[in-house]
Amino acid sequence: MPEMGEYRVYLGAYTGAESSADGIRLAVADGSGSLRCAEVVAEVHDPSFLALSPDGSTLFAVSEQRDGRVLSFEVREDGALQELNSQPTLGADPCHLSVHPSGKYLLTANYQSGNLVVHPIDTGGVLREPCHVVQHSGSGPNPKRQEGPHAHQVLSDPAGGYVLAVDLGTDSVYVYGFDVDSGHLGLEHEVSLRAGAGPRHLAFHPDGERAYLVNELASSVTEFGYDPSSGALEPGRTLSALPPDYGKPSLAAEVVVTPDGRFVLASNRGHDSIAVFQADASDGQFRLLDIRPAGVAGPRHIALSPDGRVLFAAGQHSNDVQAFAISLDGELSPVGDPVATPVPVCVLPVPIVAQRA
Repeated sequence: MPEMGEYRVYLGAYTGAESSADGIRLAVADGSGSLRCAEVVAEVHDPSFLALSPDGSTLFAVSEQRDGRVLSFEVREDGALQELNSQPTLGADPCHLSVHPSGKYLLTANYQSGNLVVHPIDTGGVLREPCHVVQHSGSGPNPKRQEGPHAHQVLSDPAGGYVLAVDLGTDSVYVYGFDVDSGHLGLEHEVSLRAGAGPRHLAFHPDGERAYLVNELASSVTEFGYDPSSGALEPGRTLSALPPDYGKPSLAAEVVVTPDGRFVLASNRGHDSIAVFQADASDGQFRLLDIRPAGVAGPRHIALSPDGRVLFAAGQHSNDVQAFAISLDGELSPVGDPVATPVPVCVLPVPIVAQRA
């Protein structure tokens, strides 16, 4: 039986010949964020991103390969995963997926082919064949990373009326109207970022009227105003996630917003740090507060505990995960030592009470 305050943490990874990872692992965290027991619960090829259904009964994973697939798993009472089925993503190298708030659709971004796909979710979490595909087009000035479209994220806004897709290759965020009856996407807005910024992931503020975008190639974070009635994004300040005197290569990776809406956190790979921004300054200005060591090498992904008081950083290159306690003033304090796990690239904390009994 789980102890009071415990929750589960699923870990996605890159597998393959040069990796000792063999699929999705499950760890358990106590109330402080201290992790233990990272055991394999599903053997999957390159499950590099994970998502949970709104009712907590089904876990979805990408298989990031040339012929991309998404997989559906029943979450058992003990946290084990039982595969239900899989479907093709109709694109190459799916790198992100999310579940629509209705629980009726899975949204997936195919990085290499630059397209989005929508899968209906049947009763019991089984994935049906794709019902809609959207292809991005365009390029950016970086010849190695922006030679074509690279859809890096797709997620619904909090109300579920619009779906946003972040494309690193075209320096754009696309806002689609979403028809919950058909699962079809209709383009409403295209927001262009500075050429070469390489936008990667976006996170909404709890008020639903702000969003924060991490720009991978520019190692920066852009604040947006968001109109939930129209899906319109209005760019605000863009701030660097790196120290001003840092001149070595570094790529920003992930952005999260604390549940109280006070802090925005972004990870840097290369500098191997976590940048902490203040979202609710008294003067209304979005500002950088601090940059802290990530405690791991190559923090590709960061995620918050269910209560928002602990941050997890996944060290892709150091084969471990570090937990941090987040103080009331946004300070990050390591919780113990990093916990070893092979090539972690996604962290999905899950409340045990949300699991299906």
